[in-house]
Amino acid sequence: MTDILEELQWRGLIAQHSDINELRKALNEGSISFYCGFDPTAASLHHGHLVAVKMMRHLQMAGHRPIVLVGGATGLIGDPRPKGERSLNTRETVAEWTQALRSQLESLLDFEGPNAAITVNNLDWTKELSAIDFLRDLGKHFRMGTMLSKDIVARRLQSDEGISFTEFSYQILQANDYLELYRRYNCTLELGGNDQWGNIVGGMDLVRKVEGASVHVLTNQLITKSDGTKFGKTEGGAVWLNPQMLSPYKFYQFWLNTADADVIRMLKVFTFLSKERIEELEVELAERAYAREAQRVLADEVTTWVHGAQATARVKDASAVLFGKKDPVDVDGETLRDAVAELPLVNASLGTSLQDVLVDLGFEKGRGAARRTIAAGGVSINNVKVDDEERVLNAEDILAGELILVRKGRKNMAAIRVG
Repeated sequence: MTDILEELQWRGLIAQHSDINELRKALNEGSISFYCGFDPTAASLHHGHLVAVKMMRHLQMAGHRPIVLVGGATGLIGDPRPKGERSLNTRETVAEWTQALRSQLESLLDFEGPNAAITVNNLDWTKELSAIDFLRDLGKHFRMGTMLSKDIVARRLQSDEGISFTEFSYQILQANDYLELYRRYNCTLELGGNDQWGNIVGGMDLVRKVEGASVHVLTNQLITKSDGTKFGKTEGGAVWLNPQMLSPYKFYQFWLNTADADVIRMLKVFTFLSKERIEELEVELAERAYAREAQRVLADEVTTWVHGAQATARVKDASAVLFGKKDPVDVDGETLRDAVAELPLVNASLGTSLQDVLVDLGFEKGRGAARRTIAAGGVSINNVKVDDEERVLNAEDILAGELILVRKGRKNMAAIRVG
């Protein structure tokens, strides 16, 4: 696809936009600068942020320059939530989170070449803004009726708690970001999530009122599953991009567990695979859904983009260990611990009888049954079959992470923590 808007529409990324014909004309006439803002409301981005970043990367590959805005100022205020006032984080926390998000975003876009991305922090210009300047230079361009009619503001006003002037003023600060970026970098397009439409349009209107310039806005779809529910969350919570908050193994498993009804759409949204390749996977899904090839490709692509090829390889090695297809000796301790986190786990000392381990795990009801299972070749340690009925755990069995893997038959697998 030569038209970038056509590409984004095919992928299901576009929700709302300003004049689409004028936007297409601007994108086709030459390279433009565009931006998307990310507020530091946590120590990490999550998978939902990848939708906006993916749009940025597609536009960058089409020859346009991304400006990554991390909200060191707006993060101190907080965008109004549908329910309840935000708790204000300390300046130190926001500064720390701002740097964390900045580092993550700089790993997801290209910061080299003729249209290299740049990163900015809106605290740089907002901290110099006095209350008088805020009211005279910005506030006079905003009409109360328009501000009050914004969906989230209207809902909060009808609630018992209402909305503070602090959160109510957020929309002015976000609009000012667009004005500043237009002045500093000739930025003429703002991207954002569809839930930010009101704020984004506010920025476009402010640039028009102050500078008399015609600029553009474009929002991405908020991704839901085929049943209309939110696409996200693991058993432990959000799908964080920070490997310390969610391991690459669990991140990979999240994508691998995508439902058949959703996986083709997720391939369009979250990968850079071509239309032809995705259509091939769609045929594969229809003919051999049990093989889950589309899910494997999705998990590979997104995990590699976020965590790198080496992390993806380690994750796949750990998965192969669980299916008895790889020697666990080759897997690092952290990844192995993540891989066995959902398995039964017992503590044991070196010299413990394998018979006792099977009983403790509940794989056998007594030592006699355990002895017979071992003798019949039905047990393996670290994916190596054991036939010695008197086998005990020894130092040579210990894998990285101080673990030993025990399997009975094909489906019963557990981990032993040596201590």
